[in-house]
Amino acid sequence: MQKLTCALLVDDDQTTNYLNQLLLKRLAVTNKLLVALNGQEALELLQIHCREATQDCPALILLDVKMPVMDGFAFLEAYYKLPFLQKEAIIIVMLTTSLHPQDVDRVQKLNIAGFLNKPLTEDKINAVLENHFNRHLPNH
Repeated sequence: MQKLTCALLVDDDQTTNYLNQLLLKRLAVTNKLLVALNGQEALELLQIHCREATQDCPALILLDVKMPVMDGFAFLEAYYKLPFLQKEAIIIVMLTTSLHPQDVDRVQKLNIAGFLNKPLTEDKINAVLENHFNRHLPNH
């Protein structure tokens, strides 16, 4: 499988980030993995890495919904206002523990690839890769 050039994990939970990093590294999903603890940090990373269409601009963003400083919804509002062109090519998947009907409704109205319930698993990653990148994980 051809790896994604870069992916971005956005979650305020350090343990979740650590486990997701281990999973993505074990599955060899990406060459480069960026991590942000909230939406504000994620925006700053995108502004650094996506100013020009470089290999460092994430192809995939895994975005937590509930975070301090800037949550997933506020991140998306700010993200859609960013000026860089490759925004259209970035796949955003929200990760949540909340299946509150209000959150589900809000997520479905957003222009994102979808949302997954935590925890992230090999099957969930494989589904995202198949659905959005036409890629499959090698059999482990």
